[in-house]
Amino acid sequence: MPQPVDQRTLAYVIVGGAIGVLGRAAIVGPVGDDVVPWVTLAINAAGSLLLGIVVGWLDDRHPRTRAFLGTGVLGGFTTYSAFAVQTALWVSTPWLAIGLAGASLTAGIAGAIAGLFVGRRIGRRIAGLPGEIEPPEDAR
Repeated sequence: MPQPVDQRTLAYVIVGGAIGVLGRAAIVGPVGDDVVPWVTLAINAAGSLLLGIVVGWLDDRHPRTRAFLGTGVLGGFTTYSAFAVQTALWVSTPWLAIGLAGASLTAGIAGAIAGLFVGRRIGRRIAGLPGEIEPPEDAR
């Protein structure tokens, strides 16, 4: 049976999502249509890096802060749907579409990995633990 949603956490996600969407709109709004796919790539890469930092730093601590920053702000800031549509619109130039898709996935995954590494280091320093990072197979 599904767990009931905590209303306060849901409110944090909603407010965070609005902030993230406004941030993305402020960046994408002023640029020309020909540049939007590349700006979206940059936004998604930066958002993946920042999400990795948030998840690595907070881990299972501060679930409302993680919901606000991760699911809310960064979930609203990044956009898979715009990436998918922009890639599909370039179907007439398949190599460009494949390049955009490949670059977006590579940058997102690389950003997330780097962010997790940085976030875990931050979390350990704040907690006063040694600077070593546990291998992924030992992570919770």
